[in-house]
Amino acid sequence: MIKATYIKYILNFKNPSGTSRGILRTKETWFIILDQNGKIGVGETGLFRGLSFDDVENYENKLIEVCKNINQGLEKLLPQLSHFPSIQFGLEQAFLSLRSTHKFELFPSEFTTGKKAIAINGLIWMGEQEFMKNQIKEKLKTGFSCIKMKIGAIDFETEINLLKSIRKEFSSKEIELRVDANGAFNSKNALEKLKRLAALEIHSIEQPIKQGQVQEMAELCSKTPLPIALDEELIGVFSSEDKKALLETIQPQFIILKPSLIGGFAGSTEWIKLANNNNCGWWITSALESNIGLNAIAQFTYTLQSKMPQGLGTGGLFINNFDSPLVVKNGTLQYDISKNWNFNLVK
Repeated sequence: MIKATYIKYILNFKNPSGTSRGILRTKETWFIILDQNGKIGVGETGLFRGLSFDDVENYENKLIEVCKNINQGLEKLLPQLSHFPSIQFGLEQAFLSLRSTHKFELFPSEFTTGKKAIAINGLIWMGEQEFMKNQIKEKLKTGFSCIKMKIGAIDFETEINLLKSIRKEFSSKEIELRVDANGAFNSKNALEKLKRLAALEIHSIEQPIKQGQVQEMAELCSKTPLPIALDEELIGVFSSEDKKALLETIQPQFIILKPSLIGGFAGSTEWIKLANNNNCGWWITSALESNIGLNAIAQFTYTLQSKMPQGLGTGGLFINNFDSPLVVKNGTLQYDISKNWNFNLVK
């Protein structure tokens, strides 16, 4: 018999972090803890308020129900939770953790033995020009060759000037620049803005216009001078048929997979298969999980053997994250086996 409980935990940002949706100071997350005869399994259900499809009033009730029915097993529970992708992801982790020899080693590989690293992008948060410039300098100093900048919260001209200042110093061969608009442009001005960004040899732009404007996004992807990556657009698309239809209609150049928001490993794997069938690139991104969720995403990502830099650098954002072997070094995420886990919510 397996006993299941859950714990709510509030992560506090070291610095308030700016997005086009506003300033983030805290991030609420939840953990599912499984206990089978004293053996513990841990999974993070990374709910993202204001973004997750399962950001609903009865979220905690659903966790209670899942814990009550835990002995149905993963195979039976996952299909019942299609509208709760973050809980699907938490359960996948918890069951893998329960079955593993070490509860935080879900996908044993050369990554978890510390022999191989994962290339990642350095994330630049929105804010005043000087603040953003300092972040960029810091990322370049610490060995990043791929930088992702969130745009859309401050004046577009200021953002363009910032990007120009990077390009003056570093060519596209030296630094890959990605931008994330989080849906900040409108469909009338988006193409013009994309043309200006393309002139700066930007690698790609995430979600230039808000999700749900399928025809407008399709038109934009057909005319864009720089690759478009769908991000929020994938949230809340559940059936294989709907996923397939979305990719075939929009025909994006890339999709971005956030396991907490799209149904965990199973959801991500399905999207990847469809993307490959549609000649569409992809990469994986964390969505402000603690080191528990980030660890699971990183281990899964390594098994996919993508050559592209992934979006997995968010573990250092919180003052009360859990100690873990995950370290960011020379523009990569690494697993330092000399460091120990300290998940102090479970003794």
